[in-house]
Amino acid sequence: MLVIEALHGADGHISAEEIYEQLHSRYPYSNISTVYRTLELLKKLNLVTETGFGDGCVRYHVAEKGHHHHLVCRTCGKIMDLDESVLYPLKDALLHDYGFDADLRHLAILGECGECHRRE
Repeated sequence: MLVIEALHGADGHISAEEIYEQLHSRYPYSNISTVYRTLELLKKLNLVTETGFGDGCVRYHVAEKGHHHHLVCRTCGKIMDLDESVLYPLKDALLHDYGFDADLRHLAILGECGECHRRE
């Protein structure tokens, strides 16, 4: 329940390590493997989404807070929201051309933001 509480209390995405810090401060005998097992179960139940932002750290988000997508700049780390409607043609093309029904509920696309791209 404390893992779920931490997820709901987060302003945005939260890592397993950040959840563990909250859990451990209240229950010092807890361990991070419990957090990972709980997150895996919540993913299987489609209650949380898991997203990597290109920094080697996976972050989690409560699924009921809605689908949303991100553009992540590899150079400066800026994260911008991406409207889901932009992905509809991609989902349709993947299904039509490859017979692949993509799960695009929560996605991070890595690249370079306009500011960093202009610096080159």
